[in-house]
Parts: sequence; C-alpha cells; structure tokens
Amino acid sequence: MRFSTVLTTTALLVVRAFAQSPVTTESLTENLARLESVREIKNVQRTFAQLAHYGRFRDMAAFFADNGILRWGAGTGANILDDSDATAITGPAAIETWLRTDAGKMDGLQPGSLNLWINEQPVITLSADGKSAKGRWHCLRFMGDGKGSSKIDGGIFENQYILVGDRWKISLMRYFPLYTGNYRDGWKNVGGKALPVIPFHYTPDEAGIPILNLKPPVPEGKGKSPLKVRRAPPRPRRESLSPEELAYRISQLNEEDEVRNLVHQMGYYVDRRMWPDVIDLFTSNGTITVDSNTSSPGPSGLQSVLNRMGPEGITRGILNDHPIYQTIVEVAPDGRSAIARGLEIGMIGDHANRSAQWQFCTFRHTLVRDPDTSIWKIQSLNYSRLLVAEYAAGWASGGILPARSAPPTPPPFLLSFLNNSASVPRRPESWSPLLREGVHPTAELLPDLARRLLRSSSFDETENLSSAYGYYIDDVRCALFGELHAQKGFKASPGIGWYRSPSRITTACATRYGPNTASLTPNPRASIPFHWRIQLVVLTSHDGRSSTLRNRNLQTGTGLNSTSGFSGLAGFNGGIYHDQMVLEEHEGKTRRKIWSLTIDEFYWNSASWGTGWANVDRASAPSPLKQRSILEERQASGSLENFPPDVSIKDPLFGTRYQGFMGGPPPSVSWPNILPMYWEYRNPVSGRVPEGKTYWGPGCVPCRVKNDWFLTNNGYEEPATGPTLITVNATVEGDVVSVTAKLKAGLEETIWGYVELRKGNRSANLMGEALLDNEGLASFTVPKGDLKAGQVNQLVVYYAGNDRVKPGRGVVDVLV
Repeated sequence: MRFSTVLTTTALLVVRAFAQSPVTTESLTENLARLESVREIKNVQRTFAQLAHYGRFRDMAAFFADNGILRWGAGTGANILDDSDATAITGPAAIETWLRTDAGKMDGLQPGSLNLWINEQPVITLSADGKSAKGRWHCLRFMGDGKGSSKIDGGIFENQYILVGDRWKISLMRYFPLYTGNYRDGWKNVGGKALPVIPFHYTPDEAGIPILNLKPPVPEGKGKSPLKVRRAPPRPRRESLSPEELAYRISQLNEEDEVRNLVHQMGYYVDRRMWPDVIDLFTSNGTITVDSNTSSPGPSGLQSVLNRMGPEGITRGILNDHPIYQTIVEVAPDGRSAIARGLEIGMIGDHANRSAQWQFCTFRHTLVRDPDTSIWKIQSLNYSRLLVAEYAAGWASGGILPARSAPPTPPPFLLSFLNNSASVPRRPESWSPLLREGVHPTAELLPDLARRLLRSSSFDETENLSSAYGYYIDDVRCALFGELHAQKGFKASPGIGWYRSPSRITTACATRYGPNTASLTPNPRASIPFHWRIQLVVLTSHDGRSSTLRNRNLQTGTGLNSTSGFSGLAGFNGGIYHDQMVLEEHEGKTRRKIWSLTIDEFYWNSASWGTGWANVDRASAPSPLKQRSILEERQASGSLENFPPDVSIKDPLFGTRYQGFMGGPPPSVSWPNILPMYWEYRNPVSGRVPEGKTYWGPGCVPCRVKNDWFLTNNGYEEPATGPTLITVNATVEGDVVSVTAKLKAGLEETIWGYVELRKGNRSANLMGEALLDNEGLASFTVPKGDLKAGQVNQLVVYYAGNDRVKPGRGVVDVLV
C-alpha cells in the first residue's frame, strides 16, 4: 500500500543501518525488556524520593533487596570517598529504622515539618545481561521540623540495582555528601574541606552506549561484523512476545514519552505566564485543583486560576518559575489516558516589592488522548501543597499554610506503584492504536516496531547524555565532556560562541578555565558549580536516530569559603539549554552523542542566599554579591582571544537572537530585567508558535548561521517541532460524499505522501487513499451507498507522517 511506503522505507533503513540480522520477535522482546528495565529503575528511585515527602520510611526501605545496603557518607572523615566515612545499613528493616532516625522530627509527618528529597539527573547503565544496573543521581534534601530547625544537604548517589524476579530492587545506595547547612545560615562544603571528584561509574564512551542491542552478533561462520557489539553472557531465553503484544507495549512507551513532554512543556509555559499556550493544552472541560479546591471546568475556570499567579506575561522583577522534578508517567492499559506524578517547587518573587516564596507541591495530573486527533491533552492538574513559606522566614517554622490536623497521607496514586505486582502493562483484548501506522504484514511490522522502540530509547539515551554532561561540567572535566560530543558536534562556550569537534571543545574549555580542568585526576576543589539539567522535553526524529532537547539549568553550588554557592554565584539561578543528540557510527562503534549544545543564561539570579532572587529583606542575610560584574569577569573572553570560536555569538546573522545576553550585542540585560526566552517547538496541542521572534526552530541554535551544521545536511533527520493538524470537511453531493483533508505542520516542515480515509479505526474499513498536493490538501469521493443511511458515519483521515512531520489523525461526521 502506498500509505505505508514512507514509514516502511524509514523502518528498513533503520534496521539495515543498525543490525546485522533481520529483526525478529525474539530480538524485539529482549530490547523491549531492556528499555522497560531502565524506566522501572528510574521509577524506583523517584518513587523512593516521593515517599520521603510523606514519611513512608517502610515503603522506601521496601525498594531495597533483602540484602540491599544503604551506605550513607557523613563527610566528617579524612576522605569522603572512603567507605570508612560512611554508615552501612543492610536489609529493609534496618534501613527503615535508619531513615526514620535520620529524619527525626523533620519527617514530613509532624505538624509543619518538611522532608523533601530530590533525586534527579540520572545516568543509568544497564548490564549486558539486563539483570543489574548502575545509576548516578543528584540528591538534594530540604528539611525542617516546623519548630525552628532546618537542614539543607546535598551530594551524589552512585547506586546499584538488581532484578529480583520481575521487579527491580536497590542492591546498593551509596551517598557521597558534598554540602550541608541550614536555612538561616546557608550551606558549605561538608567537613569544611576541599571536595574530590566523586568517581563516575561510566566513561564518556559508556555514557553513550545504546540501551538496545542494536547489532546482534553475526552467527559463527556467517562472516564477521565490522562493528563492535556487547556480547552478553549466556542466559535463559526469554519467551518471545507476539507481534501484537510487542506493538502494544512499544506503543505504551511511545505514549509515555508524549505525556512526559506535555507535562514538562506546560511547566515552561507557566514559568513565563503564557496563559493562552497553557489553556491550549487542556481539554474543553479541563480543570485545575489545588488542595481539593477545583476550578470550574473549561477555559474561563482555568483562566481564573492562572490569573491568581498574575496577568499574562512576565514583567521586570517577576519570577514565576516552577521547576518540575521526578516525573513518573503511568499510561492506562487502554492507552487513552495517563497519570503523571512528581514534585513541583514554586520559586516565586517580585523584585520591586522585595518579596518571594517557596511553594513545595506534589502533583498528580490526568491526561487523555483526544479521540478525534489522537493528540494528548490535559484533563486535570491536581496539586497537593506540602508547605509554602516566605523566602525571608524559610520553612524551619512550618511556613504560612494552616496547620495540619493530622499527618499527611500519601495519595493512592503514589502507593499504586508499590502495590502493583506486574511491572509491565497488560494489553486489553479490545486494544487498538488510535493512530494507524500503515503496516500490516509481519515482514513490514517488525522493522517498524524496531523503529518505534528506538524512538523511545532515544529519550532515555538523550537523558543519559544530558546528565553525564551535567556531571562533567560540574567538575569542569573538559576532556570528558568533549568526548561526549559527536565528531562534528559543537558546544557553546558561554558568552563567546560555538566550538566544533571534541578536541576543539576540550581545548576551549581548558584554555578558559585552566589546565587542571583537562586532567583526569584533578586536585580537590574548593568550590563546585552544580548544573541541574532537569525537566527534559525530548523531540525525537521519525527514525529515532536524532533528538532535540530542551531542559532547565537550575544552577547552584557549594564552596569552602563562600556561603551557599561559589565565587560569583550564590543561592539558585536559572537558565535554559537548547541541545541536539545523534546516534553516531564512528570507528566501529554506535554511540549516542551530543550534536549541539547551547545555553541561554541567566534569566534570573540570586544576589545571595540570604536575599534570594527578589532581594528580600533578611536581617541575618549576607551582603549581596556584585552579581553581574563577577559573572562577567568569570565569563570573560580574554583568555580565548587567541582561540576564536567557529561561530561567534556576535555573528550578525543571529540578528537580535543574542541581544542582551552575556557576550551578545548591546544593550546588556541582567536580572531583574527580563531576557527573551526562545523556543524550539510549537505548542504540542494547538501548534501555536510563540509570539515575537522567539521561535527558533527547527534545527540547532547556530544552524541559522552555519547551514551545513543542520542535522539534515549530515545524514540525520530533524525532529518534528509539534503536531500535525488535520482538518476534515465533507459535503453530500447527489450520490456521493466529497471529503477534503487539509494538513498543517510547522515552518520548514514539508508535508508530503499519502493519506488514508477509513470508517472508524478498523482495517477492513479502508475507503481510499489520496496523494497530498503541495499545499497539504487531499480529496476523496465516497459513494453514499458505502455509508449507512439515516445514521451518523464517522470518517477518519490518517497520515503516517514522514521524516520531518509527525503522524496525524482527523475526523468528520457525515449524515446521509
């Protein structure tokens, strides 16, 4: 069928490029299990942290294997890397006791208490046999007893996980402390000492190893594979899943990615008070609930809630950031609805009034797929506030919400993960995909399932690379993060421009920040800048080989002699990354690599920990830093005058893109003034493009200056920037029904190929195919006799997508 030509060709190209043998149900089953394992491991760690908010120490400990170990560093010994500095606790019962004792009255159960754990920025490395894994995580804890005492501490987890039966368990949770303190005084390095680099369980090469076994070994006697493969040790064969079951479970992963992106995209719109874009994301009767108070359904009710945060748009000195952490998505078995749960921290401020707040909320959002378009939408946002505190006072005394009459109870959605004995979704007998993929015979279906599975693994591989880069840049390991880049990859040096190739990236970093940064065994550091790369929005190409990434840079740090930061930077500060990743073939290896890395910073700053982002009045606050001048000195370009970038941030072809940003054309813009925020995607529901000139897509940021840097000029596909919208109209004319379909995508995204017309969603109901013209139009003629007289007939137009455009679906009801 012509409808399936584009999709099938792409799938076969993926298979030929990455496999030395045909795709089979056995290979797909093994790879599916690998990806599902990585996601379950992340869910285990994130749920562990979410349970801490409610003091559920027994449930937290239940995630450990029977002989699992919690090894918690104290930071008081001679060397925080040595196990002698850590307390070791073995077994769930003992671990529960330790967690309870460690929290004390800061357990989230006592009135006014807070026990906030944040585990984010994972690098998950699955073993070759798929039975064990290692994971690196940032950890940050905000704690208070509600009676005046508080704690802030943070560090690095280097954990190990093991598959026990069909569930993943923690076999070792190893915490390396880096900083500690309290709300009043801020934090400093643990032990009052310089800090070593916490050893990585991965190398730059290993950080990019695909999760899927993309290159099955060639059978003996059939020739040698020119590519290196990971040869797993012998293991019992896993029973192969049927093509129908594979299609279902891969579809669930794909939908999970769509839901996660939508929740994170919503968060970025809220930050900038882009209320029309936020409302676009909801169903026509969507609601927002805060502590059981629910808005009236529909746009007017939503608008009334959003207006409580302020009018549309961000003005001078207004901060409305709501970073999202630890998002877990659970797609319903029928694939038509989903729950997203996690943690949101409101960082609110008005610089002019010198007022600011912390708002700690857990969330449980319900999302549904539009039955006509198949696009995911928000049905309801549901927030439960743990604690709200004025920045000046902090959370030590319990915040400003009314006192609780009873300890908080974890909502059922949180406990469902613990009580669910099945680690994989169960396919309903009546399940069928809302979007038709246009392939039917098994010979076509299996390669296409491999493509779709690769698209989902692209998300997790992109997150691994993003996180690995974050850790390397924290430690300023120039050579290591240089190696994360593709051979033609490029990275922005803030305030200067982009350097292309791993060697030039490494040299630029080492030249700018000093020769010790290129050393693989650096000296202990007096200070560390932390780059929390969180709230990922990952747009994946049709073939799964490339991705566009947007994520938050929530930057803080620790120092030996500076409070709650490092020289030139204190408290918390905000920026945005705009990156791209690719699956690269080089020297016989297939690795996920960074293609492009760009940061826009800083949108907002804290002058000091004491005064925060809104310069609040705190009698005990340290003197504010001369923030801008110190940052400008830190980012000075003098050290790179003799090593110019391949593309300068001042290149006139950027126009006003970098006007106001550090190193860009004047006038300089610094907080509390507002920098423009740029977007690489359209609204995921309406396709709306951000107003002004802030839409910068598709493609990498410097690609508008260097056309040959575009993915499409280097053998990769450009990910779609948003939905494909299909408008369908029908008119009854004599004995026939004329049906027209209009397809719309984004700028520079060409729609081409065929569309199908069907009655409903059944394979047997194909009524015709039509070739799209240059305007994205197609037409059909349907005999009235093919429709049921006296009834409403639903006609559905399907589009399979192409290498630049997402699949789409549109419907029209016809009465004959």
